[in-house]
Amino acid sequence: MRSKICDLEGLQRIVSSNKKLGRKVGATSGCFDILHAGHVMYLEEARSLCDFLIVLLNSDRSVRGLKGAERPVNTQEDRATVLSALACVDLVHVFDEATPCGIYAAIRPDIIIKGGDYRGKHIPEMDTAASYGGKVVFADLLAGRSSTGIIERIRQHTGVSI
Repeated sequence: MRSKICDLEGLQRIVSSNKKLGRKVGATSGCFDILHAGHVMYLEEARSLCDFLIVLLNSDRSVRGLKGAERPVNTQEDRATVLSALACVDLVHVFDEATPCGIYAAIRPDIIIKGGDYRGKHIPEMDTAASYGGKVVFADLLAGRSSTGIIERIRQHTGVSI
């Protein structure tokens, strides 16, 4: 499964190859800290929208900036390994920037998939996709599922902070 985890140069090369073969390339991003049913359903829907799905994974440093000092629960290496084991995920790339827009601009996926919670909002990915002729598509989320919610339930049931 580690062969699905690649650096930016490898990512660009593989995206180019897939596009030359006429495959629709999709990409999404996220922390995917504690993988749960909501993540799996989201990624499966994202994969159904394209022929080749790339997951841009927030680095540990990036997650701490977004979620706070106690996160992530799982290291970027572990999160990348778990994601790469999913059949619906074709490639995983760990990124350290505040947003994945620079990577989207470098690889130019045909579609960028975002969670339905962003529907109706203007997000930076829209400008990036528009700059090269791509589009942003919103995938449904499974209600009540989140890593933050799981962590909170663990705290409530055990009194242990993770």
